[in-house]
Amino acid sequence: MERVALEYAERITTTGQKVDDALFAELKKHFSEGQIVELTAAIAMENFRSKFNPALGIEAQGFCMVPPKR
Repeated sequence: MERVALEYAERITTTGQKVDDALFAELKKHFSEGQIVELTAAIAMENFRSKFNPALGIEAQGFCMVPPKR
């Protein structure tokens, strides 16, 4: 279930990627239509924040420490 949700999030987030019928069918095996709408809204909101916050200089609050890339 988590794998398909993450793949869905990646496809929505990555420019040029599409959610095809096969992926949507996989989502429907694990989530109701309402849950898919909520998942889509949550992903869209995080994508919005990832562009909005840096433009205004809003930095991370330290709730989730991500290790630096090597």
